[in-house]
Amino acid sequence: MADNIRKIKDDSQLQELINGLNVDLANEYAASIMYTTYSSAVSGLSRAYLKPFFEDEITDEIGHAKYLADKIVTLGGVPTTVPAEVPYHTDVKKMLTEARDAEQDTIDRYEKRRKQAEELNLTELATKLEDLITDETNHRDELNRLLSDSRLS
Repeated sequence: MADNIRKIKDDSQLQELINGLNVDLANEYAASIMYTTYSSAVSGLSRAYLKPFFEDEITDEIGHAKYLADKIVTLGGVPTTVPAEVPYHTDVKKMLTEARDAEQDTIDRYEKRRKQAEELNLTELATKLEDLITDETNHRDELNRLLSDSRLS
């Protein structure tokens, strides 16, 4: 991989990838904050199930952020320290919808990043992004199942 990076070090494609990974990193930070906040703010009958659900997501998002920060440095970039904007909700349906939409946006960004990594022959990164896409897809699907609860209407 080091040879690949040396060959493409000045390539605008690499810088575009690094910039994109920083957007992804900012959104993983935001997801960690969102799930932390929602786990604290959720109330009512939904709290018993959703508090642990949100708390479990925090660990995944932090792991994703750590990987992205490390990869940005490996590629010669500087990881952002600023999270994306985090909306605050106390309504359970809005929390779940916001989280589901954030997961879908992340899937879309990671699909783009995977293609960029493949174009640059960064096989490890492309493979890891596939794993992240799988994680985020599972998160999105679980949120969709929670949103299908008729009591949220």
